[in-house]
Amino acid sequence: MSVRKDTILEALAKARDSAPPRGFEQSVDLTVNLKDLDMRQPDNRVNLRVQVPNGVGGQKVLVFAQGDLALRARRAGADRVVEPAELDEMASDRKEAKKKLKDYDIFVAEAPLMPIVGRVAGPILGPKGKMPIPVPPQAPIDAILERERRTVILRSRDRLFVKCKVGKESMSDEEIAGNVDAVLNSLTGVLRRGANNIKSVYLKLTMGPAVKLE
Repeated sequence: MSVRKDTILEALAKARDSAPPRGFEQSVDLTVNLKDLDMRQPDNRVNLRVQVPNGVGGQKVLVFAQGDLALRARRAGADRVVEPAELDEMASDRKEAKKKLKDYDIFVAEAPLMPIVGRVAGPILGPKGKMPIPVPPQAPIDAILERERRTVILRSRDRLFVKCKVGKESMSDEEIAGNVDAVLNSLTGVLRRGANNIKSVYLKLTMGPAVKLE
């Protein structure tokens, strides 16, 4: 979908002005309403990963790994590394497992651990569209973490809209606009009729009202 940059910037300025100040840094969220799609048909549903040019800030990554990969993941700045012993503990306490996983946005798993990761974390992460990305033991985990922190996920399920985070308050308007443009272009590319399946687009801060891109 081709949206003029000044249109994005204007909506973003209005969203900033209309959001009340808070004691925490708010995120900037994008919502895209869809039309003329039968979401009962799986082929029409959106399940899209987009790498945005400027990151969105605050993406927390958890890595399931062991041995050398676990060590390298910690050195690369993973927010949490879960090794097999902790996975076994989580398997015996589903409530505790949900608690440990709830604060993370992105999950990466060493491929040999995927069977147990799928069994323990799958029922928790699957419905949220956050299933771990499998990587080989020798994977360049630093590059993978950098890439995944710039990735946003759009998932419609059976609903006629998608939404995602496109930035945070401290980012410049130019950076956020670049992310919005990347998301809209990628989304248009997977819709059956492209931009003709987009009904409306809104931007908002966490605690502010939604502002339509006119």
